[in-house]
Amino acid sequence: LITINAQEKQLTLEDVILKSYSSFSPSNLEQLSWIPNSNLYSYVDYSTGSALLVQGNASSGKKNEIVSLDWLNHEIKKFNEDSLKRFPRYNWTGESTFSFWIKNTLYEYDLGKSTISPANAVKNEAENMTVAENNKYAAFTIDNNLYVALEPGKVKQITFDESKDIVNGQSVHRNEFGINGGIFWSPNSKYIAFYRMDESDVTNYPLVDIDPTPAELNNIKYPMAGQTSHYVTLGIYDINTEKTVWLKSGEPKDQYLTCVTWDPNEKNIYIAHLNRDQNHLQLKKYDINTGDMVKILFEEKNEKYVEPENPLYFLPSEKNKFVWFSERDGWDHLYLYDTEGKLIKQLTKGDWVVTSFDGFDTEGKYIFFTATKESPIERQYYKVNIQYGDITKLTEDEGIHNVSANFNHTYFTDNFSSIDVPREIRILTDKGVSIGLIHKSDNPLKDYKTGSIRLFKIKDNDNIDLYCRMYLPPDLDTAKKYPVIVYVYGGPHAQLVLNSWQRTSWFDYMSQQGYIIFTLDNRGSANRGLAFEQATFRRLGTFEIQDQLEGVDYLKSLIYVDPNRIGVFGWSYGGFMATSLMLRTNGTYKVGVGGGAVIDWKYYEVMYTERYMDTPQTNPDGYEEASLLNYVDKLKGKLLLVHGTSDPVVVWQNTLAFAKKAANLNVPLDYFPYVGHQHGVVGRDALHLYNKITDYFKTNL
Repeated sequence: LITINAQEKQLTLEDVILKSYSSFSPSNLEQLSWIPNSNLYSYVDYSTGSALLVQGNASSGKKNEIVSLDWLNHEIKKFNEDSLKRFPRYNWTGESTFSFWIKNTLYEYDLGKSTISPANAVKNEAENMTVAENNKYAAFTIDNNLYVALEPGKVKQITFDESKDIVNGQSVHRNEFGINGGIFWSPNSKYIAFYRMDESDVTNYPLVDIDPTPAELNNIKYPMAGQTSHYVTLGIYDINTEKTVWLKSGEPKDQYLTCVTWDPNEKNIYIAHLNRDQNHLQLKKYDINTGDMVKILFEEKNEKYVEPENPLYFLPSEKNKFVWFSERDGWDHLYLYDTEGKLIKQLTKGDWVVTSFDGFDTEGKYIFFTATKESPIERQYYKVNIQYGDITKLTEDEGIHNVSANFNHTYFTDNFSSIDVPREIRILTDKGVSIGLIHKSDNPLKDYKTGSIRLFKIKDNDNIDLYCRMYLPPDLDTAKKYPVIVYVYGGPHAQLVLNSWQRTSWFDYMSQQGYIIFTLDNRGSANRGLAFEQATFRRLGTFEIQDQLEGVDYLKSLIYVDPNRIGVFGWSYGGFMATSLMLRTNGTYKVGVGGGAVIDWKYYEVMYTERYMDTPQTNPDGYEEASLLNYVDKLKGKLLLVHGTSDPVVVWQNTLAFAKKAANLNVPLDYFPYVGHQHGVVGRDALHLYNKITDYFKTNL
């Protein structure tokens, strides 16, 4: 798979860093969504200069304007709102109504009446706003407490915790286990389930704000591996009685509660309980009126770890049956259960993974899903017959498909890209037939001189496929020798090598400067099955290095690669990998840059680290082997570490400890702190960062 462009225009760093999203991303249909109970879709169109909300008909292909941003701004002035520069995020609430937030007010637009009216309002300080299924009520948090607004001016406080160590209605377990929020409305909007997190026993971690004089301390709660974690429970608030029932989720305190799912009848709620070792899961059913546990539906165990990340999906036609994700056979697949915990059947099976559950048809005969069935580097869309197990592929082109269905799954929007196609959005039927192209993006780099991108795979010593991506300089001359920058991540939950549009502008800029950019997805990375992902268990960094060295061997086999000029760059887990490769491969890499790097896993948080490494107390040898503080004296090339001083994810202590050790051993190290930045460097400072990285490779590689 090769993409070639022969234009002559040169990229600049300022262009690719500060204008990358606006200038070099494929064009899209913004906020593309289906209108309920119809074959109509909508999107925001900026092509005329003024934003328009456009409606399209999937069956006829006709399009028409619904409302303009100018008209919207004219109407919201009646409510003393400032004019909007972009069309607000909207949500269809009916066939002819949609809602949108402006600051703390929820408005509803009625297409039939061409009117806008306030639907609800929350307090100015509100965060984590979550609208109920009835599209009217809203729950939100202020500081650490939970509130609900049933109508404008009618706000009720649900929790009253004065201690800042108690947090209600917010995400818990540091967003692991698929958790992205802490408020769960019931199907009929009669109840709110919410997390309550007690962080009283979690140690404070100091972040320092240097803007005031003197600098100020900002403590965050950060449970490091092996230390005391937080205690999570779940409350059920009744809108009518204004009472809260606490689920009797029991001990131990440091268990994990995830996959929170309401029963369609609003009598029960389901929670996946995971022990702290993360190797034993129990799916439990609770009575919301008493808080009592009704039943343990089933259990899953694995000698390494179990990782639940998805809720239960109840069949529309049979409310006592649901679909469950599990990796129990070594691959992430779908299973059908009833609400008594009986396994009815495994719905999907094979040496591939289901990457997303995408709904049912209205009769509940089919399940729609996205998977890697054709190739690990593709995402295709399928349906499976629940009764017979037949799987039908609905998308065709090789690449990545992001598909969204209308209300009854008779029509779909297919947002597609590949290494050769920036973006195409098509309308598909339930037979997988394309009946219309509704958007096609030009190549955003069509005016620039860019090289080719190759996708391929190599074999490791165990005959395992390792997928690779390589950017080649324009006008590659195989008689010359080119330096290589290996861009690495290498950790769980990430897959960098995909058959998608991958024109990442800094990579293209560096290829214009005469560098090859190479990436390999090693063992431990995502979507390759449990054995591939769990290969690194208790030994993070070791097998990843072995696989990355297979990539180096491949590079050295190419006649146009300079084997003495190989560098490496990565961020976060990639920063850990880049630093590991500089220290643990006997000078294989000449230059390295590690951003926001984990240096010692004992400094990282409980949930993630203990899944892959167990605790420092139970796996001291693994932590010792992975700690880069033990290899500082092995550095042979040039290494630059950069870190945000307010990083709440990979705390600054990691690279500071490395810098201290380097000083103690008199080992040369280049280091730059990005003051006030968190886990990424954004804004104008990002230009400084990439100037520094670029100059570092140009000077030293």
